[in-house]
Amino acid sequence: MFKVLAFLTKREGIDTQAFIDHYEKKHVPFVCGLAPTPIVYKRSYLVRGDELNQEDAAIDFDVVTELVFPDRAAYLAWAALIFAPGSGEQVVADELKFLERSRTRAYVVEERVTSG
Repeated sequence: MFKVLAFLTKREGIDTQAFIDHYEKKHVPFVCGLAPTPIVYKRSYLVRGDELNQEDAAIDFDVVTELVFPDRAAYLAWAALIFAPGSGEQVVADELKFLERSRTRAYVVEERVTSG
């Protein structure tokens, strides 16, 4: 499996619910219409102000997006469709409506699971 975690920040001036609504109701369906949906395409939204958050004030992202593919080649093929000429500009234009793109960070990760 090939997994990417992206840490994304909402655009200045957009409230949290509008951010979530745009991502879930507009951006996700748009992206899924451009290329086959990954094995996992999951968004985990930060709950600000929760007493269990550590260093809450230092957290500089609003959502963690998880993308899982069978392998690196499948990810690269997917990304080539998403960011192909024509569609890539549309993806960027939509992201500018709800994301602070300059603060996007993405990392390939290896997962280890302990089951009980």
